[in-house]
Amino acid sequence: MTRIAILDDYQDAALTSADWSTLDGCEAVVFNQHLGWQEDHIASALAGFEVIVCMRERTPFPKSQLDKLPDLKLLVTTGLRNLSIDMDAARANGVVVSGTQMLGYPAYEHAWALILAITKQIPFEDQTMKNGGWQQGVGVGLSGKTLGILGLGKLGSAAARIGKAFDMEVIAWSQNLTAEAAAAQGVSRVDKDELLQRSDVISIHMILSERTRGLIGAKELAMMKPSAYLVNTSRGPIVDEAALISALQQHTIAGAGIDVYDLEPLPADHAIRKLDNVVLTGHTGFVVRELHQLAYGQAVENIGSWLAGTPQRVLNEG
Repeated sequence: MTRIAILDDYQDAALTSADWSTLDGCEAVVFNQHLGWQEDHIASALAGFEVIVCMRERTPFPKSQLDKLPDLKLLVTTGLRNLSIDMDAARANGVVVSGTQMLGYPAYEHAWALILAITKQIPFEDQTMKNGGWQQGVGVGLSGKTLGILGLGKLGSAAARIGKAFDMEVIAWSQNLTAEAAAAQGVSRVDKDELLQRSDVISIHMILSERTRGLIGAKELAMMKPSAYLVNTSRGPIVDEAALISALQQHTIAGAGIDVYDLEPLPADHAIRKLDNVVLTGHTGFVVRELHQLAYGQAVENIGSWLAGTPQRVLNEG
């Protein structure tokens, strides 16, 4: 029997999102709690599994971890890019790595959910009502304000269109963004410092790389208006977490909407959980029912094709 480990399925969604019964002679085991970061513990938990399905980068697979998994033959990641997997080491170990398609729109929808939640004080007003109160907070309007987009790719462009629908002025910056590309989206390209200084809301839509790690630190946060809000639905390390917490504690910026963190799952005693000028979600920006159905459905397809000797959506071909 081929044993399949489904990792980090926090919502217990995998088995109901796809038809795993099509995989004859297989047993699927769901791990709905994070296995942690100790490689020996992860290796012990996954001993005997020939197939692992991982949810994006939640559990990393560097060479050192892959070397501790001699039974592993197929590693399926949701998404067609996963920088936490050592593709060369997997290939050297005879492990096929395959991916699945993902949906883009949940991320920018979630960014806007956070923008509206923090500027309209939705969580505070909700709790006020549930506690028997009435109108204890004061939100801010968005019409006529400036939205700064860091990263005007597909997701950033979609977020920008929503900002324009709110009658906001939209400006953008990234290392490779040209004035012409920005203008094609009806957006003004500015330099990074100007974006930080002018924006009332800043939304990050960049991938994590050596160029973007620590892109927003203490210096950049100090450039922002004290009335401005920062929203990050991309990757935690793009923002210096300690500097952000300090800025929020000192109220040098008005607030933040955060979905991503340096360490995930976020420790229960983390300092950012104690702040009252943040809206926090647990990296749920891409987690919608439709994505589960797509990603886990294609994971089943990938496993089936690998069992048949014709692996598909392979990410580590030599």
